[in-house]
Amino acid sequence: MRLDKFLSNMGKGSRTDVKKMITKGLVSVDGDIIRKVGFNVDPDKNEICVNGELISFEKHVYLIMNKPKDVISARQDKVHKTVIDLLNGYGNRKLFPVGRLDIDTEGMLLITDDGQWNHDLMNPKKHVSKIYYAHIEGRVDEEDVKAFSEGLILKDDSLCKPADLKILSSGEISKIELTISEGKYHQVKRMFASRGKRVLYLKRIQIGGLRLDDSLELGEFRDLTSEEMKKIKLEA
Repeated sequence: MRLDKFLSNMGKGSRTDVKKMITKGLVSVDGDIIRKVGFNVDPDKNEICVNGELISFEKHVYLIMNKPKDVISARQDKVHKTVIDLLNGYGNRKLFPVGRLDIDTEGMLLITDDGQWNHDLMNPKKHVSKIYYAHIEGRVDEEDVKAFSEGLILKDDSLCKPADLKILSSGEISKIELTISEGKYHQVKRMFASRGKRVLYLKRIQIGGLRLDDSLELGEFRDLTSEEMKKIKLEA
């Protein structure tokens, strides 16, 4: 593999960025400074460093993002900014979002280039739970809790699996947390619409056993830790 491609794939910058690093003498292979961007390396055998930092080879990338509004969960789009557009420094990695969040929904989104991992998390048979925080127009009460727990019939006559609705506060604008285990189109909004209520604000805060990192500002992302990967696996 070319040295510049390896460094770009490992998140050290765009191909242009890493080429500059290499030509400036900031990159070494097995202790020797390499200034040739097309130098061939074997990530499994060579010790590759940038500014003295050892760069470990990672076959796949696993990211957690706090998705903002007005950004769509897609690889590319001719009209809207995508979550992939928010990523910097991942070069030629063919990253894609795991599942989707509506354009006006904020919160936890996983991004990867591991197709099998994506399949496992999205497989309905795996029953990976998702928790949402929402502001609801109208008073949410115990009758709603009961209806959600029994499985709602949406306006198109499709049936939702039982869901756990937790009321945080009830009033003209109610605040709730909702746990679901499936991913129908606009599901949370359609579930409340079937009860005559409207979702004003929606944020996903948890997938499986993994909670959204509160330190991530909207639009920010980072690599999942090995411990966080285990939490996802436990549920998946």
